[in-house]
Amino acid sequence: MTYETIIYEKERGRARITLNRPEKLNAISWQMMQELNQALWEADRDPEVHVVIIKGAGRAFSSGYDITPPSGERSHAPGPSMERDIWFLERGLELRMALWEMHKPTIAQVHGYCLAGGTDLALLCDIVICSKDALFGYPPVRGMGSPVNHMWTYLVGPQWAKRLLLTGDTISGEEAEKIGLVLRAVPPDQLESEVEALADRMAYIDVDLLAANKRIVNLALELMGARTMQRLAAERDAIARQSPVVREFYRIAKEQGLKAALEWRDAKFGDRPRKEV
Repeated sequence: MTYETIIYEKERGRARITLNRPEKLNAISWQMMQELNQALWEADRDPEVHVVIIKGAGRAFSSGYDITPPSGERSHAPGPSMERDIWFLERGLELRMALWEMHKPTIAQVHGYCLAGGTDLALLCDIVICSKDALFGYPPVRGMGSPVNHMWTYLVGPQWAKRLLLTGDTISGEEAEKIGLVLRAVPPDQLESEVEALADRMAYIDVDLLAANKRIVNLALELMGARTMQRLAAERDAIARQSPVVREFYRIAKEQGLKAALEWRDAKFGDRPRKEV
């Protein structure tokens, strides 16, 4: 299958999926979500693939969702009604949840920015390995809504989830490792070798056993409500997006441009990573 916004490669028991819009810091378009979904199921069907690695081309894993989509793609601005907004958000959720539903394990290889929608992808992966200087966060909570996927509480507990989602502040990869948001943070020049070494070990395991043990852990999370929480997160985002501040953000973006809207959203915060861990 030919893809336009991702690169799909396969070798030595692994599939590598590279988000490939480096000129936009791999901002996630609707087309990219559809192609990622197709690639994940392609890898899941392939008996030669044991593990999937997801990474980003260029300077970032992903800076988030593309909120200035080209003509013909659905706008990320709030819809004409809450119900239509929920419908749209759940369609995107269905595409991303392939990461959860597929049998093969997934590793997110994160460098640079992993913000907003980038975290929605990375945190649904089974394991996240990042560079120490990566940046994680969800700045849109400052004026655009809430995460449409929610694994934060399951990974870092309620206090750190609230600390990050009630401010939109970012943390480094090194800090993310300390609070349990990622499995491991390594120097940037060791990131690829660290991920590939883990993929090598998974490639030794029979695909049926990999599937069984991934599903055991995911079923444990489902008993804690994690699968249902993803749908609830999409619905809560639709509710949050009814706030006047969200309408104001998109009004500024439409009239003055996205850069002006982002400056309006973030200027008072200083837009600096916090160093608290």
